[in-house]
Amino acid sequence: MIAPRWRLFAAAWILLLALVPARAAAQFLLVPMDDEQRNHLKAYGLTYNAIKEGLRAEWFLNYRGGSFLLPDAADVRRRAGLDGVTVEPISASRLGAIRAEIAGGNMDAIPLEKAPRVAIYTPPDAPPWDDAVTLALRYAGIEYATVFDEEVVHGDLAKYDWLHLHHEDFTGQFSKFHIAYRGAPWFIQQVQTAQALAQRLGFPNPPALKKAVAERMRQYVENGGFLFAMCGATETLELAMAGFDVDIAGNFADGTPIDGNADAKMRWARSFAFANAHLEQSPFVNAQSDIDGHQVNVPGRRQPLGTFTLFSFSAKFDPVETILVQNHRTVIPDFYGVTTSFMRRVLKPGVSVLAEEEGAPWTKYLHGHYGKGSWTYLGGHDPEDPQHGIGNPPTDLSLHPNSPGYRLILNNVLFPAAKKKPLKT
Repeated sequence: MIAPRWRLFAAAWILLLALVPARAAAQFLLVPMDDEQRNHLKAYGLTYNAIKEGLRAEWFLNYRGGSFLLPDAADVRRRAGLDGVTVEPISASRLGAIRAEIAGGNMDAIPLEKAPRVAIYTPPDAPPWDDAVTLALRYAGIEYATVFDEEVVHGDLAKYDWLHLHHEDFTGQFSKFHIAYRGAPWFIQQVQTAQALAQRLGFPNPPALKKAVAERMRQYVENGGFLFAMCGATETLELAMAGFDVDIAGNFADGTPIDGNADAKMRWARSFAFANAHLEQSPFVNAQSDIDGHQVNVPGRRQPLGTFTLFSFSAKFDPVETILVQNHRTVIPDFYGVTTSFMRRVLKPGVSVLAEEEGAPWTKYLHGHYGKGSWTYLGGHDPEDPQHGIGNPPTDLSLHPNSPGYRLILNNVLFPAAKKKPLKT
């Protein structure tokens, strides 16, 4: 009697072992994005690369900080382990319970269909740590290409779904660094290189080239591209798209537009976010206009930093805005940039305010649609270096793997992956 029982037990054990792989393959991986997550920033890279490999992914908006759902694949587990990303294996029944919870609350499940082709507009000689988005992508492990004026002028932007702008001065005034750094070798070299590039591309000077580049970027968004910008690029792109010319001495040649002026209205119709801003005429005042509320480089105008609060949106009715504010924190320390904030009084109607400082006349984070595409502006230079200055050491994101400010950047990178889902807005 003992031998048959042993054989029966052995057969049952073998059958159980045979069933284990099938059960594991039917499970999923939840990537939590609340405080349980060990590395929020690399979680975006994990999700991006899963989509790139053709795996099905979903973004659970407003569920545990904006969590991701991935298949329980060996490569996903391996990468999560190497990157220190927290994942939670869940069964089909547990997933069903999560979906029911999402359906009954201010949440939604957004399919992520295709990894966007990402480009960063950046000078060829810019160090990687000089731009927060470049830092974020490199740390998260998201691939990107770089483009600059030559590629933009030649029409290469059409190759990419998502474009970020290095903190460039699109008025061609080099962020007015001549005020403090005109004798610095790096600044002299920057000016000479820009002048040579402009002439090689058939433009009389850098302001003319940058104005043409800004127009190509406007067309890129109009034709369906996604554009993200931070720092001074937000403000100067708007001025360049509006068509304000800078003369050889660095002055705005067209003068300051008067509110209600027909010419001013025509100009601002070409911009994304702002209208009726007043230009800073003097080349010796380190500001471009009155768009920025903090005026960090202008003594007597500089405003202190506070905190900004992310708005709460309806995931089912405002999925785009909801995607862009997914976070495990709603209140975030502010940080300076050449352009730190955006005054409310110059915002165009229809612009979505995503974050603001309570009681302040400025906002921090904006989004809007233009033509077939969309744009997003985030004020400031580096979310983990609030007083960032020229020559500062690079930010080490391994020391800030849960940075809520850097999460806003990476929300934007994944945003185009959800663009094919029918939206309710």
